[in-house]
Amino acid sequence: MKRYIAAIMYTAIALGATPSFADTSAAAALRTGDMKKLVFHTTPEATSSVAFILPNDGGEKTLRDYSGKYVLVNFWATWCAPCRKEMPMLSELQAEFGGDDFEVVTIATGRNTPAGISKFFADSNIENLPRYQDPKQSLASQMGVFGLPITVIMDPSGKEIARLRGDANWSSESAKAVIAELMKSE
Repeated sequence: MKRYIAAIMYTAIALGATPSFADTSAAAALRTGDMKKLVFHTTPEATSSVAFILPNDGGEKTLRDYSGKYVLVNFWATWCAPCRKEMPMLSELQAEFGGDDFEVVTIATGRNTPAGISKFFADSNIENLPRYQDPKQSLASQMGVFGLPITVIMDPSGKEIARLRGDANWSSESAKAVIAELMKSE
């Protein structure tokens, strides 16, 4: 079966077609440890256009505002112990890769007070991640987020290409290799 799929893929590439999964296969091959829970989709999936709240001015943003770069979207909550554990690792990932081609976006979903989020970030010395909120879980619901944490990776066209359920070591060599490979493929 593997040979059959490989033959179809190579034939499609030879004929000039680019299968949607070809761009992520190299990144998927780099998953070890916690990153094995990161599931790459064979076809990129649409994301939601539901707005989430900005912490300071009460304004709104959508995931579409991040088009043009790879985005790691982490749905979390202040009361979620695994979420709190991985937040410093997400901060480290943002420090290393954040910029014009990649960004970590953190969205506290459900009941999370702005003061509670600010206190957690201050206590954890996290200064480089956004404190966005989805208080009514509208975005989380539209994105199929049931349980926390959930991390979604979006490609520059704004499509979901991968999802990880549960926490992970986002500062691991495997996580960094996956992100670096994705950015290289663009």
